[in-house]
Amino acid sequence: MLAWVTRTLPRHVLMSVCKVVGFIAWLADYRGRRDGVENVRLAYEGTHSWWECERIVLGAYQNFARTFADLFWVRAIPPTQWREHFDLEIHPEAQTLMDSGKGAIWVTPHYGNFELSSIVWGFLGRSYTIVAQDFKNPALTRIFSDARSTTGHRMIPQEGAMIRLIKVLMKGGTVAFLSDLNVKPDKAAQIIECFGRKTCVTKIHIAMARRLGVQIQPAVCRPLDDGSYQMVVFQPLTVGEDESDASATQRVWDVFENEIRQHPEWWMWMYKHWRYKPADADEQGIDYPAYANESWRFERVVKQNA
Repeated sequence: MLAWVTRTLPRHVLMSVCKVVGFIAWLADYRGRRDGVENVRLAYEGTHSWWECERIVLGAYQNFARTFADLFWVRAIPPTQWREHFDLEIHPEAQTLMDSGKGAIWVTPHYGNFELSSIVWGFLGRSYTIVAQDFKNPALTRIFSDARSTTGHRMIPQEGAMIRLIKVLMKGGTVAFLSDLNVKPDKAAQIIECFGRKTCVTKIHIAMARRLGVQIQPAVCRPLDDGSYQMVVFQPLTVGEDESDASATQRVWDVFENEIRQHPEWWMWMYKHWRYKPADADEQGIDYPAYANESWRFERVVKQNA
């Protein structure tokens, strides 16, 4: 039904529908809204009023609704007309990397239209291997996998993804995945500073870049008010042989945090970004969300990364 609606409604009507759906979700999802407001308040050190925090979180819900609606809407765009809806802003070094034909690791956060961050390149004939989390409902997994691969990309599940991604990169291919989700504190985790607070994220992209000598390519897809998008490809990052995992992972995130600060309503604030609370947080006077909990595994990773 969603696929049919997105193809038949005029663009401006679809945009309005997404705002309404996002507003309803904002009203209905009390827990998500509560966590989102607390995340914004802490991230901006209390400089935003309660209503400003609510406005940002409302924008995040509306952007999330538009993101998934446009995942199906983009399938109706003729290959010859896609540039009418997407403006490309590519760093010169990124353009050189893309023209070289070398493999790279594309990363983006849950910001803007993260679903279209890869799909747009399919219009240019560039196919990626993308890691995607399966839905609990297998039928939904098939529907979204078909939508995400509409421009020629290959979708793979998270299980066993590391080996498959390495094989793709060794053959000169390009891989893409989201890098801002919390992971369990284990060997594949890295502690970074996210809006002044420690969080536990994956460092798989760093490990693969160092091992295979490929570059990391940060990119975001900014949603514009007229219904179009601006695809921004930042300067590619190289992981030095002597650079620590902590430093490299932090450098990648800093690119995105700077972007999020400019348009906070485009980030997924209702997600629990700070699940783990450092044991010395109170001593340091750093507040963490109410949902954050102390973890000895998290402390072990903190000490290993120190």
